[in-house]
Amino acid sequence: MTLTFSYAARSDVGLLRNVNQDSGYAGPHLLVLADGMGGPAGGDVASSLAIAHLAPLDGDSHGGDMLALIREAVAQAHTELRERAQTDPELAGLGTTLIAALRSGKRLALAHIGDSRAYLVRDGVVSRLTVDHTYVQHLVDLGQLTEEEAESHSHRSVILRVLGDHDFGVELDESLRELSAGDRFLLCSDGVSSYVSAETIAQTLIEITDPGECADKLVDYALRAGGPDNITAVVADVVELDDLPDGAAPSTVPQVVGAAADHWKQPTRSSDSPAARAAALTPPKPEDLAAQAERSADEEEAELDRRTRSRRRRWAWALSLTAVLLLLAGAGWAGYRWTQTQYYVAPSGDYVAIYQGIPQSIGPVKLGQPYRTTNILVDDLPDFAQDRLANSITPGDGSLEGAEGIVESLREQVPTPTPTPSPSGTASPVPGATPDPSSSTAPSPTTPGDATRPTDPSATS
Repeated sequence: MTLTFSYAARSDVGLLRNVNQDSGYAGPHLLVLADGMGGPAGGDVASSLAIAHLAPLDGDSHGGDMLALIREAVAQAHTELRERAQTDPELAGLGTTLIAALRSGKRLALAHIGDSRAYLVRDGVVSRLTVDHTYVQHLVDLGQLTEEEAESHSHRSVILRVLGDHDFGVELDESLRELSAGDRFLLCSDGVSSYVSAETIAQTLIEITDPGECADKLVDYALRAGGPDNITAVVADVVELDDLPDGAAPSTVPQVVGAAADHWKQPTRSSDSPAARAAALTPPKPEDLAAQAERSADEEEAELDRRTRSRRRRWAWALSLTAVLLLLAGAGWAGYRWTQTQYYVAPSGDYVAIYQGIPQSIGPVKLGQPYRTTNILVDDLPDFAQDRLANSITPGDGSLEGAEGIVESLREQVPTPTPTPSPSGTASPVPGATPDPSSSTAPSPTTPGDATRPTDPSATS
């Protein structure tokens, strides 16, 4: 029995975003989904770079340790993301979620980091293969939230683990599984899973048999729900070659969508880079080349439209950079005032503080300054919360209310000290604690002069 993939990849920028930071890849041996973050100049680079490092694995079947191959490619992508962020200030904070599924014969290796999701349909039953690396999922694991509460929690997009967002090693969730003819896999970004119900996803995966139509329908459902985020779905069916109609054969031409469709063939470090090797994947069969040559007028028009939107995005990035330069020169006062409507949470000395502005610097100029310092000691927080706080946590809407909500979520993680009775019968203050300026007796703060999958990695992927 010879198994192979019949696959499709679809992506849409959504109704509220100007840049598609998602990337998807589907090939005969490899499926990849990456949801980038880091602002308009970083998220699309991060997700497409991840695709470039993994795409060379989509060659002949691998007889060795498939998880080791994925692990090595992911480590290389992580290293390059860190190097780019350090050498280019515009890419500070870039990162990406990642799901990679590598097939060899009847085995599948799956690796995952972030809040993008993978689903399996087998014998009419849909199961989720990944666990979100998010703050609210951690609360679910602790028993402090139910799954239903987590789906609508205001901080459900605060991600604890992504690729490229820190200097530490990459911690992947990994698994190996046996494939069966009839299996169907879905890899999707949170632009699908956050806005299309689990019941609708399952029903669509079961009822629509063609992978391309199924992926199209999932994207359509997300758009009907408002499409506030980038939307990407990769669907792949495991098929038995002997069961296909005479003369029929699944395509072996990879489908690349989203940001990677623009970037995946561009060199990263040199002509021998993973991105360059990705461009030299297994050559398509003659019948595939003939099919490509006979593309309809509608497909040609869609390609022209995509290129036009790409040029517009590049112009938008150039204008954004110009606005920042004018800000430094004193002529961008409007832009500076906008940054002061944004808030995020980060350490201020030993304590957690709400900052006004954005967590970025342009040369020696910091665009965020402390707005209010709480009485929450950073050292009292769990390790995972300290790690996220070190890189700043930005609410999805950048509002003060959202930042205060993050502070309250952090406060819930601090163990409550046992009061020590004083001679007068009242509790003694905790040594070293400072009054919380948010209390009614504290003086009013003086307002100082994407970031948001980025956007900050704490925001949506």
